[in-house]
Amino acid sequence: MRQQRICLVSPGHVASNPRLVKEANALHEAGFQVRVVAGDYMAAIRPLDQTILSQASWAWVQVGLGARPSYLARRLWQNVARYMTRTGWIPHISIAIWAHSTVSFQLAKAAAAEPADLYIAHNLAALPAAAIAAQYHQARLGFDAEDFHVGELPDTPEYQAEIAVRDRIERTFLPLCHHLTAASPGIAAAYAERYGVKMQPILNVCPLSEAPTSPCEPQTSQPSLYWFSQTIGPGRGLESIIQAMGQMRTPVHLHLRGLVAAGYAQKLTELAQRVGVGDRLHLLPPAPPSEMVRLAASHDLGLCLELTQPLNRAICLTNKIFTYLLAGLPILMSKTPAHEEIYPQISKVSILIDIDNPTAIAIALDEYFLNPSKLQLARDQAWKLGQEIYNWDVEQHHFLQVIEKTLR
Repeated sequence: MRQQRICLVSPGHVASNPRLVKEANALHEAGFQVRVVAGDYMAAIRPLDQTILSQASWAWVQVGLGARPSYLARRLWQNVARYMTRTGWIPHISIAIWAHSTVSFQLAKAAAAEPADLYIAHNLAALPAAAIAAQYHQARLGFDAEDFHVGELPDTPEYQAEIAVRDRIERTFLPLCHHLTAASPGIAAAYAERYGVKMQPILNVCPLSEAPTSPCEPQTSQPSLYWFSQTIGPGRGLESIIQAMGQMRTPVHLHLRGLVAAGYAQKLTELAQRVGVGDRLHLLPPAPPSEMVRLAASHDLGLCLELTQPLNRAICLTNKIFTYLLAGLPILMSKTPAHEEIYPQISKVSILIDIDNPTAIAIALDEYFLNPSKLQLARDQAWKLGQEIYNWDVEQHHFLQVIEKTLR
């Protein structure tokens, strides 16, 4: 019997999408023939890509920006398309595709270069690409919604044209999908309400193989807060944490890992110095996704600081929560609908705070760090939750069930 073939498509780098890598690995191990089509346009991310691709058990192809004349021509087409959509008129789906991304048709060409039984898009720019490839090969189409893409933008007049573009793309292609998954129950519910489609939530958890072999003790002499992302930038709640540190009795350190947005390091440093914690702010370089759990394990408390606007931030469950649990770290979470929904399941290992109230954050953190036995109990419980429930070895079974149902 022929191996069934699945192609995963993403406009981003493979190192920027651990979820795609986990899915590719799970599919390969389940006996599928897997091919990944992903973007390649940021020099800083390429070394991290190679740490994954050099060990990949599946086929892959990277799609770059192309020669400069070709890239400039695509940008010109995009500008024309965006001008048209600003008038409120989208005469054809191709206009919406061009307006949203210059890489969708390149991804489509790369995806369609080899036949597959199922094409799964990760991220909105990949949805038209996977749909074009699936139509070309008379294959099935899937979409994994890591975000609620219409809800990534503020619902204000200046964003209405782009919201209309995203809506047109999703309204065109989602009804064609045989496979639909989402990274949180809230994202699945938002898609159901807007488009009437049913998505299976698949949590953004990490593989057990990425965890330390046993619970770790913090490696620093003073209490340590930890946060990571691909980009360290504004709008992530980090300023409130620094302000809270300036009000605490406990001399905590803040460790931030990722690429720092232009000019943001200076702003954070100035804020930290202004509140008296300048020597306790540490900016760490990016690291391979497979190392994130082990790197987190050496700290005391993980930060998951989503905002309530735009809507997508309020309903997402990022991989931070599950990275910290697998590392055996308690979690400080901001109050969002998604976090409040999961809180009852992880209440023994998490603190739920108002991100706009640094004073309350300071009080909550001091209470935690001034009670070592409570902190140790939370670490033990976090380790147990990560090992037994919130890991990819468990969650991948739900993902593979959706795949098998799709390909029947």
